[in-house]
Amino acid sequence: MEKTWRWFGKKDKITLDMLRQIGVEGIVTALHDIPNGEIWTLEAILDLKKFIEDAGLRWSVVESLPVSEAIKYGGADRDRLIENYIASLSNLGKAGIKTVCYNFMPVIDWIRTDLEYPRADGTSSLYFDRIRFACFDCYILQREGAEKDYSPEEMQKVQALDKSITEKEKTQLIDTVIVKTQGFINGNIREGDKDPVALFKNLLALYKGVDKNALRENLRYFLSRIMPVCEDHGIDMCIHPDDPPCQVLGLPRIVTDSEDIEWILNAVPDPHNGLTFCAGSLSSGIHNDVPELARKFASRTRFVHLRSTGVQPDGNFIEAGHLEGRGRLIELVRIFEKSNPSLPMRVDHGRLMFDDRNKGYNPGYSFYGRMFALAQMDGVIATVQNELNKQHKTE
Repeated sequence: MEKTWRWFGKKDKITLDMLRQIGVEGIVTALHDIPNGEIWTLEAILDLKKFIEDAGLRWSVVESLPVSEAIKYGGADRDRLIENYIASLSNLGKAGIKTVCYNFMPVIDWIRTDLEYPRADGTSSLYFDRIRFACFDCYILQREGAEKDYSPEEMQKVQALDKSITEKEKTQLIDTVIVKTQGFINGNIREGDKDPVALFKNLLALYKGVDKNALRENLRYFLSRIMPVCEDHGIDMCIHPDDPPCQVLGLPRIVTDSEDIEWILNAVPDPHNGLTFCAGSLSSGIHNDVPELARKFASRTRFVHLRSTGVQPDGNFIEAGHLEGRGRLIELVRIFEKSNPSLPMRVDHGRLMFDDRNKGYNPGYSFYGRMFALAQMDGVIATVQNELNKQHKTE
């Protein structure tokens, strides 16, 4: 598997020289300065590609060319935005960049309630607390009908938390759920925006009346429109699973399990309509058997995120170590090395360790934590490759 790293452009505090020294081979990045919905010009793409190549690396994967909200909810501006998306894809293809990771999650990408949850060894990880999230949903966001999404037992805990949570904790929860884990990814809400709760509620309102079937059909429409340019340039589109893989905030989620993934791949049965296999997102759903999903969809997987989660009985989950948790990454490496050893993979959501703190890294994208995870996965990959070589010699 190709060892890649998500890098946030020329302003990233983690430099390409640092990445080359730790064994990274390919870069996963995007034109982060271009607003959602605008065309990525060939000149801008080639400039960043040359910058990466001058550092001795290659631009392996685009993550992400964002899908605008109007495309997802089927707004009046949808067709114009899809045309812009097609133009950007065409320019990527002309530049020789052939793999695009994207998501179709309405409004909000990955959700966590704590960005520095302490671990026994002194490091910290991202964490999702279902009760704290429900408190945000019901009492901070005050979403209409939110209480119906939680059990009576959960609502009792939510009501108790609402009585004890401080204003500082509420502000921190808003910053964590709405701003810090979203602004650097989809650009809907950014650091410094006034009244992020109101902005967030306005975004949610755009999806009124959009259920799972409607969102699926909007995805089918989008994929049908872009597949011709993908075929012309050999570009693989790789949809990312929902994180966590369950319904949230009254929004439809359509990449949560085997049935969802199968529907998407069959809805537009083109080989360029592929999957980003994110072991972390899928493993945080207790209903998912991650290795089974990997075996089932290996032939349509074009990009792999190697991370893992530990899920608790109450639905809370933590980013687990890369050799631990429900992701079962060693088994996944065996599956993907057999099916396609050239697949790009990146480690994801590394813990905070040593002096990662206070460096201003994007949440989940530490340096030492990800470097540690990459070293672990590098060893796993080398071991699996050695196993496979021995098998081939005896056959």
